[in-house]
Amino acid sequence: MNEELKMPLHVAIILDGNGRWAKAKGMPRNYGHVQGAKTVETICEEAYRMGIQYLTVYAFSTENWNRPQDEVDALMKLLRNYMKTCLKTAEKNRMCVRVLGEKSRLDEDIRTRIEELEEATKNNDGLHFQIAINYGGRDEMVRATRKILDEVREGKLSAEDVDEACIAAHLDTAGLPEPDLLIRTCNEQRISNFLLWQLAYTEFYFTPVAWPDFTKEELIKAVEAYNRRDRRYGALKEE
Repeated sequence: MNEELKMPLHVAIILDGNGRWAKAKGMPRNYGHVQGAKTVETICEEAYRMGIQYLTVYAFSTENWNRPQDEVDALMKLLRNYMKTCLKTAEKNRMCVRVLGEKSRLDEDIRTRIEELEEATKNNDGLHFQIAINYGGRDEMVRATRKILDEVREGKLSAEDVDEACIAAHLDTAGLPEPDLLIRTCNEQRISNFLLWQLAYTEFYFTPVAWPDFTKEELIKAVEAYNRRDRRYGALKEE
């Protein structure tokens, strides 16, 4: 890897292609999801070694409930298992884990595991790892707007207080830096309701590689592409 590469502070990834990857191998879609979860673990470790400090992955969207019930059930089972694995990984690598999204629709045992994971890792000083579960960018904005309206009604905020900083502070990602780089795998070139507010100035990188085949080398390619971009904000180049 080129030692002169400038690392993005925050990388977001849309993990796409698990099902198609499995189908191409003559395996059920759920096999792809299991392999995809293993890739998440690998990329967490590799990203932090490379100097990336924040990593956010899109694990389960608000729209994913519309998938066949057996696939949703398998994904929830995988999520339960992943929470256990993630806690062990976080303890080993001092990873700080945070779950983004509307948690109320998740089963109580999953919500409990999320709370335990976030509490156990909140003071860790390694990679800041965010997992988006039952997450949708529009849903996040609606929830943030409702919270702001409640605070206005309660007299905690006035209408004049509502600006970009106020809205950002009421999003699931409050306190996190906005992503510098978004990666989407398996050749899809859309953001699919992911971090709609936060991606305003993010560089996008699309790759044909399916998520289970995504490796450290593929991550390096994405960072190299990021380094070739002119980072501009309102036509001003980032210094």
